[in-house]
Amino acid sequence: MPSSSQAAEISLRANNGKKVAILGTGISALTTAWELTKAGYDCTLLEASHRPGGRMFTVRAGTVIDEIGNYQRCEWDDDPHLYFNAGAARIPSIHSSVLKYCKELEVELQVFVNESKTAWVQDDALNGGKPVRNTDYSSSMQGFVSEMLAKSLGNSEVNSSLTESESETLLGMLRSFGDLNEDMLYKGSVRAGYGSGGFLDHGTKKDVIALRDLLKTRLARNVMVTTQEGTGSGPLLMQPVGGMDRIIYAFANRLGNRIKFRAPVTEVMVKDDGVEVAYEQNGVTELLKADYCFNCIPSHLMSGIPNNFPTEYTEALNYIRRGKAYKAAFQAKERFWEKENIYGGITWVNAPIQQIWYPPHNIHGKKGVVLAAYNFGGANYTEMSQEDRIEDLLKHGEKVHPNYRQMAEKPMTIAWHRMNHMLGCAPRWARNRGGWSEKEEQMYETLRQPVNGRHYLIGDQSTQHSAWMESAIQSAHYALADLDQRVRSEPA
Repeated sequence: MPSSSQAAEISLRANNGKKVAILGTGISALTTAWELTKAGYDCTLLEASHRPGGRMFTVRAGTVIDEIGNYQRCEWDDDPHLYFNAGAARIPSIHSSVLKYCKELEVELQVFVNESKTAWVQDDALNGGKPVRNTDYSSSMQGFVSEMLAKSLGNSEVNSSLTESESETLLGMLRSFGDLNEDMLYKGSVRAGYGSGGFLDHGTKKDVIALRDLLKTRLARNVMVTTQEGTGSGPLLMQPVGGMDRIIYAFANRLGNRIKFRAPVTEVMVKDDGVEVAYEQNGVTELLKADYCFNCIPSHLMSGIPNNFPTEYTEALNYIRRGKAYKAAFQAKERFWEKENIYGGITWVNAPIQQIWYPPHNIHGKKGVVLAAYNFGGANYTEMSQEDRIEDLLKHGEKVHPNYRQMAEKPMTIAWHRMNHMLGCAPRWARNRGGWSEKEEQMYETLRQPVNGRHYLIGDQSTQHSAWMESAIQSAHYALADLDQRVRSEPA
């Protein structure tokens, strides 16, 4: 996770109507259009789809999921609380630019509960396949790790690097962190809750899950690390009331008819004095001439659109891979999870569905929408029929909640690798998990520079922290700052 961002103060030089073509209506494009319009630029946005937002996509009653080969129309109840954020879904508190625009555009926010200790951990190899509470798993793992670290301090090689005072401080921390007994052993913890009693009667500890049993599942890193603040996914995040696309429409409604929908770009030509963009609308090819162009079309699609970009620029566009994220959700007849003392948070499942999310809003309402699958690399789902996808989420979900199948109404699925006008999800730059190569760094810098000072690539594809709205917005700010500097240096 990058360091805490500081929302940029955008102060563009007032302009007398220079024309700007903006390709796509992702959050970076809308940010660009909004700031340029306020400064007096004449902006036109071209969107291939019937809707704005790209991967900021909320599904609710009547929504169309335009997945190639798997067209769906949502038939959930028409209720403002029943929605599914099929793309971006969470806002960390350190994503200052996103929060800045939410405040500026009056988008109401609410808490998103990213972690609930009463949610479940399910793996067929753990506890005979029966789910265990997140708190049972995490408390025991924390205890055993603390016990082992405490024992390691008896190793002279380890202890020699610490003073006596430092060792005492560390041991005290480990005892508290792991809830160890006086002998620095883990024998269970009330942090996991009591097996019985605890209110009017003395509580009794739950049985300890043995370390060997905890290690039978590979979910430890998900349960123990994924929701830590350092990853950008802390236990408490934020979301717009009513769905993530509230941010998109806050921009789009203000930009109005500057946006042309169902207008796919067919050619981009950079000239000495501007950019010419060809697009189709209503069966007719149109030509948009502009002084500048800001482009958030996914790189792998842009590389297939006729253009006159330099060779090294095209090579960099072609290099970026795309994620294959998959999500699924259903309308629940009842909020059955609340009867299990779950209010928001994530259940981890060692199966292709990977995660189950519970809605943190409309608590104690009649119905709710459950995110029933979230797989970051769900390429296998692109080859499955809708019926098979639904059966997959139900069979794994009912291992966690026995009444899952009976509670699920009208499931919806989305494989981003087959979404029309997207054909993929978050960009993937580095081939090596160890970091970026020198060549990758060079290609990245190539795409950050405007072609001929006229064409800017924007979006999370031109950042080092993909899949987050904050990155996409900051890419727009970076490009806007470059444009403003060029405009200010022009002869009066």
